[in-house]
Amino acid sequence: MRCLLNIWGVMLFLRLSWVIGQAGIGEGTAIICLANIVTLVTSISMSAVCTNGQIKGGGIYYMISRSLGPEFGGAIGLMFTLANSVAVSMYIVGFCESLQDLLRSFGTTIIDGASNDIRVVGLVTLIGIFILAIVGMDWVTRTQMCLLFVLIASQIDFVIGSFLGPEDDEEIVKGFVGYNVETFVSNLYPDYRNYEGVDHDFFSVFSVFFPAVTGIVAGANLSGDLKDPSSAIPIGTLLAIVITFLSYVGYGFMMGGCVLRTASGNVTEYLQVKGEPNEWTIFSNCTDRPCMYGLHNDNQAMELASSWGPLIYGGCFAATLSSAIASLVGAPRVLQALAKDKLYPLIGFFSKGHGANNDPVRGYILVFVISFGCILIAQLNVIAPLLSNFFLAAYALINFSVFHASISKSPGWRPAFKYYNAWVSLIGTLLCIAVMFLMSWVMALFTFVVVITLYLYVSYRKPEVNWGSSTQAHSYSSALKAMLELNRVEEHVKNFRPQVLVLTGMPGSRPPLVDFAYLITKGLSLLVCAHILKATHSQRVHEALTKKAYQWLIRHKVKAFFCITEDDSFEAGCQVLMQISGLGKLRPNMILMGYKGNWRTCDPEELKQYFNVIHNALDRYLAVGILRVQEGLDYSGIIQDEEFVPISTLDKKDAEEKMRRNQSSNQLVSQDVNISVLSDALNSDTESPSMNCDPVASDSLLESSTTVTVTSKKSRKTLKTQKSNIAMYVSPGGEPLPKSILNNITQFQRKQPKGLIDVWWLYDDGGLTLLIPYILSTRSQFSGCQLRIFSLASKGDDLDNDQRNLAALLSKFRIDYSDVVIISDIHKKAMDSTRKEFETFIEPFRVKDGDSSDTSKTSNKTCITESELLALKEKTNRHMRIRELLLQYSMESTFIVMALPIPRKDVVSAPLYMAWLELLTKGMPPCLIIRGNQTSVITVYS
Repeated sequence: MRCLLNIWGVMLFLRLSWVIGQAGIGEGTAIICLANIVTLVTSISMSAVCTNGQIKGGGIYYMISRSLGPEFGGAIGLMFTLANSVAVSMYIVGFCESLQDLLRSFGTTIIDGASNDIRVVGLVTLIGIFILAIVGMDWVTRTQMCLLFVLIASQIDFVIGSFLGPEDDEEIVKGFVGYNVETFVSNLYPDYRNYEGVDHDFFSVFSVFFPAVTGIVAGANLSGDLKDPSSAIPIGTLLAIVITFLSYVGYGFMMGGCVLRTASGNVTEYLQVKGEPNEWTIFSNCTDRPCMYGLHNDNQAMELASSWGPLIYGGCFAATLSSAIASLVGAPRVLQALAKDKLYPLIGFFSKGHGANNDPVRGYILVFVISFGCILIAQLNVIAPLLSNFFLAAYALINFSVFHASISKSPGWRPAFKYYNAWVSLIGTLLCIAVMFLMSWVMALFTFVVVITLYLYVSYRKPEVNWGSSTQAHSYSSALKAMLELNRVEEHVKNFRPQVLVLTGMPGSRPPLVDFAYLITKGLSLLVCAHILKATHSQRVHEALTKKAYQWLIRHKVKAFFCITEDDSFEAGCQVLMQISGLGKLRPNMILMGYKGNWRTCDPEELKQYFNVIHNALDRYLAVGILRVQEGLDYSGIIQDEEFVPISTLDKKDAEEKMRRNQSSNQLVSQDVNISVLSDALNSDTESPSMNCDPVASDSLLESSTTVTVTSKKSRKTLKTQKSNIAMYVSPGGEPLPKSILNNITQFQRKQPKGLIDVWWLYDDGGLTLLIPYILSTRSQFSGCQLRIFSLASKGDDLDNDQRNLAALLSKFRIDYSDVVIISDIHKKAMDSTRKEFETFIEPFRVKDGDSSDTSKTSNKTCITESELLALKEKTNRHMRIRELLLQYSMESTFIVMALPIPRKDVVSAPLYMAWLELLTKGMPPCLIIRGNQTSVITVYS
């Protein structure tokens, strides 16, 4: 009913005759067919969308937003609200024109018989419709039922009158001559003329007529008020299109067959030639004089051809008022749904409803104001083209949503309405766009600019909604195709990117480590933050941890993935991570971890596992990087993480169901189970800062077995409004952190002072030791730093030649540097002070050869024997010399990148190796010790 009332609108009575007069029966029928093809294809697409799940309030906005996502939905929601608001004014202006013609026939006017009459009557009519809408939908429905009966009766009146023919000479001279072949033939072809200052053509006439068929969304706009919208919308809309299409075509043929294009209305001149063969030519010839009647000039031609004129006026009034009512009650509901979704600021005011039906009274007021402004234009042909573009843009997106959902091949796209086709919907999209530009390219461009602007605005705001749109489905399919395509691409040194697996634990526990890793990848290569849980935990815990990690990454604008695994040991967990992290060619080629600062005091097994992780990574041809900052990396006990919510507050039934499914009820509810994380095995530095808190660092999300961490919406909103990542860090009590600690946490977020990045390129590892500092120098944080390259002298003594050769090589690598330093005395004996310092490092681990009391330690490689020290005497001296050189050259540097020594298996023990690393890094500026996998990552070739 609502679609019929909206489609049988003002155009049927006031503009269909004009369309036939301008375009003729042939092209007029083509205009009607083209308009209905657009609406038919759109209705088929709309039927597919609205049968793919439950439809709620919001009509066309709800459909597009849930199909294509909030960006397109928000844009169309606002535009459709505006379009319907303008439509109210168009229908009311049509009503006023019809009433004006009626008054003119009686020789009566209100003010001037022109635009001012339309404005006055339009305002009164708008107020009446507004009051009806405020009263409630029940009265709207009753009123529209009555108007439908009047509308049908008026059409029957026209059909009967057209067959009865003219009643007197006055009707004849006004152009109604009855059915005859001559009239039909004369009206068959187009006769485009200037009307109201516009030189019309096919598409200008189409733009005026097209709003006549836009009522297809009248039912959809009230989807929230329908009992079964998924069934009612497709059936009602398609049936309405068929009925109205046949009626428009039929009435077009009727008017073209019985009404002349132009007529003077002069009875006297007709009587002079009445009965002659060409009796109509004298009053239909308006070449040299103005004529007020005929299809071209008389908007009331349908009333002229009817059997009882007042009933046609009643039908016109019914059509215009019913369409105005439908638009007035539909637009605020679209706006209300849009406001509830909070896609745009400042419109939340319109989300509130009133009464049992949640009527959008505030929206009614807004639509009233917009409609009144358009009524002041008082020109129907000016309003109609503007409206056409807005509706066509919405229809284009409805069609595109079906095409997009279909090609995404999402299993969730399974509409109950099967009579749709993706390619037909695409044709419908292109047809809508083409028609927009053919009608008015200026208005089409304006519409596109508005849609794109609104789209970009919503994209920028990133609303927290998850509607399962086809855009999300397409993102998945596009990513999958890209991954499969990437597998076919052969690797090349020029396309090498460091893809980093960083052992962070929960990202919020070690912000400096995450920030540094992100400096390397910066969203341009793979970054995976890894976390290891001890023992086995439920899937519920995994999901909570993963959700928390991604929330942290998103808030801190770190583009990374998060990977979690379970194992009894740190070493085994890292083995799993190295094996399973990544997919296809997007797999880590480098592992990054924090320096284990407590290696001298931790459990020997932990030390061994940390040492073995380095071996395992190198065995798997992964590059290894170890980051050390003197203040430490672990801030889990210092930073307030997020809100802690007891698991008992969650849905008990859901928790029990998941506990049964995962066979992990004891893990979630038992107070005796200790859900702990191997944070101490990752990088709990002995120099880790503290704020009178427990020095034992923990990355675990769970402080006890009954507590999980989630972030409330309010908390997320508060954090989102912070202007800086720095403002996100507070103490566990909510107090601001001391400036010194805050500076340490955010040291890799801030711009570093001008200085040097010292690169100690001591071994050829494929060039990674050079590439990483180069990448760092391109980031804004290190943009003020220059590279200084240190390298060892060749076997000869020509240092100048070595320096020139290295400089030439760096130039070929296209790596800018400030200085090149060649180290010639690396084999010189280290100073006694350095040697004594080294002795203090290894003292707790030294055992004498053959000491039976330390057999277990010796077998586990967690002690240092005299024979080992003797065998590795030269290497140890080399590292002591490097420390002396570091103290000499790099103490004032901003950052140090150094080649990582490779520990030979079964030759170097864990404590001796860690003593070497301690020598190289203790007391130094932030330092990255790194070793490539001998695969070339830089090349001199283009």
